[in-house]
Amino acid sequence: MSSNVGGIERVVRILLGLALLGVAFFHVLTGALAILAYALGGIALVTGLIGFCPAWAIFGINTCARKHAKAGDSGQ
Repeated sequence: MSSNVGGIERVVRILLGLALLGVAFFHVLTGALAILAYALGGIALVTGLIGFCPAWAIFGINTCARKHAKAGDSGQ
């Protein structure tokens, strides 16, 4: 399992996850919306922490920065 979530996206996912978990935990949202906030917040937080998103893998999306080729490497 290689990383497919880039640095800025990881930070955004972690902050969004904490925010969603916070609004549900502190009862800003209640009922079904709180359950949804817990679920989405947990997913965002975990994918941000581990740097891998299964949905991005399915769709072939990779937001990680590309590594530069070595000098003299033709890139093939």
